[in-house]
Amino acid sequence: MQRTASSLALLLLISAAGAQAPAEKPQVIDLWPGKVPDDVGIPGEEKVFELMVQGKPYQVGGKPTKWVTNVTKPTLTIYRPAKDRDTGVSMLICPGGGYHNLGWDVEGEEVAAWLNMQGITGIILKYRCPRRPGDVKGEPPSGPLKDAQRAVSLVRSKAKDWGLDPRKLGMVGFSAGGHLVGATATNFEQRAYAPQDDIDKVSCRPDFGVLLYSGYFKTPDGLSPTVRLPADIPPLFIVHASDDKISDAEHSVAMYLAMKRAGVLAELHVYTTGGHGFGVRKVGHPCETWTERCLEWLGKQGLLKTNVGK
Repeated sequence: MQRTASSLALLLLISAAGAQAPAEKPQVIDLWPGKVPDDVGIPGEEKVFELMVQGKPYQVGGKPTKWVTNVTKPTLTIYRPAKDRDTGVSMLICPGGGYHNLGWDVEGEEVAAWLNMQGITGIILKYRCPRRPGDVKGEPPSGPLKDAQRAVSLVRSKAKDWGLDPRKLGMVGFSAGGHLVGATATNFEQRAYAPQDDIDKVSCRPDFGVLLYSGYFKTPDGLSPTVRLPADIPPLFIVHASDDKISDAEHSVAMYLAMKRAGVLAELHVYTTGGHGFGVRKVGHPCETWTERCLEWLGKQGLLKTNVGK
């Protein structure tokens, strides 16, 4: 009964407003101290738009979606939970969009709202997009990993000031953002950019990762070279739907199998239906229960009390 009530509360909050109002106005900070390293830039200003497909609004759960593109100045948008619910746990949120755009509401703001309900600080990473000249078509670009590594180090460096536990800093990503979480979680031994300041002396290894309907993991030769297998890869929670026509579930399966063979604490959930891009919205498929499974998993990992949000 408690779980049903929690699910109903989440449905009402997200359905009514698209995202729960944060405990306080979100703080936005620049990711880099100056010029974004190794970025050739793109023409055009950053913009927000409603995604259209074949002349019709692209909808998830019966609602349209808001997207961001032309990002040349990466930022962190920090949503804090109410003080009486704050667990000290934080998660960087990596929206998807094929490394072309960022699903800002469905895979960003609404995810932060859900995390806040659990007492978790949600931090949306606005990483550089779209792809830059020189990026290889069909392969992950190099810029977002640099932004993600910097983001982990930045948040961890500010953990004491922000009242966060530096040992409970995770990531959650969707589609291309899911790949970005996987790449960040396995590429912490070496930075993809030259250190900029003292922040880059702080570890860029996330303490856990949640990956939803990711792409770019499976290649004709096996696992993508964007994934490495160092010791001490953090625990990973992986979600996909079998009927996903945009990113085949085999990407998540390939990632899971690679992690299993490497001895990583990885958990995989593949749902029969759900398609792609569902985020935390109610879409009428069993995949929408991934949030409950994820909270249970976080509890078993000792990262979160299992009764939070109930």
